Amino acid sequence: MSASSSSLNKHWPLLNVCRARYAAEPFNQIRAAVHLPLGMSLLTDPMMNAPLKAFGPIKAVIFDMDGLLLDTEGIYTEVTSLIAQRYGRTFDWSVKQNIIGRGANDLANYVVQALDLPITAEEFLVIREPLMRERFPTAQAMPGAEELIRHLKAHNIPIAVGTSSSRQSFGQKTTLHRDWFALFDFIVTADDPEVGAAKPAPDIFLTAARRLGVAPEDCLVFEDSPFGVTAAKAAGMTAIAIPDAAMADEKYAHADGILRSLKAFTPSACGLPALEWV
Repeated sequence: MSASSSSLNKHWPLLNVCRARYAAEPFNQIRAAVHLPLGMSLLTDPMMNAPLKAFGPIKAVIFDMDGLLLDTEGIYTEVTSLIAQRYGRTFDWSVKQNIIGRGANDLANYVVQALDLPITAEEFLVIREPLMRERFPTAQAMPGAEELIRHLKAHNIPIAVGTSSSRQSFGQKTTLHRDWFALFDFIVTADDPEVGAAKPAPDIFLTAARRLGVAPEDCLVFEDSPFGVTAAKAAGMTAIAIPDAAMADEKYAHADGILRSLKAFTPSACGLPALEWV
């Protein structure tokens, strides 16, 4: 393998995220130079992604929380399934895939309508709240989350959380992880007074960037949901998707790249300090 091919292979997941000069390369040439690991995606194909714009090195990183930093999606699935069963309904992936990343009110409205529940969205949230409160404090960290956050903080990279969760549920979910969540410069939740609308609106991410003092175009966002990616792109930011394993990659065609785990991220490819993953 040539030296140029070796370099491409090292950073292949981020070719079209942080190294815009590769956008001019013919897709087949890049495909031939990069040996793709099984189950990974390279969105350099123009059929899969919009034309790239040139941008400089990343100056700040904003993270979604649910399903990205913390493994809470299973909790949401369990609780919603319990509520659905009370009314003889089945909550399955056909509904689940359409609510990942939505704010609470939007989620409740969708679930009530999709399952034809004999309750209002407001009643759904009231029923759900104690079930969530009981389970959220057990949430575990996603692979690589704590390591990446500690690495970025140690190198003085501005970092923030931008989540559709409320401030109250944020506190519950981070019960076991307060030490490393304290490393974030800012936490922006959906009920923040400066946030007018939850994802897929860009408000949460724009608020985070403003508080970090970094222009949106210099921010990198990590998201697990299509709605979150939509919010990040609407904010004018670079977005890397780390999808639920059951979610089709086609739902992330508007992302700048797809990784299967935070541990697949190569910070140096974005001009960030290099990280040797443990």
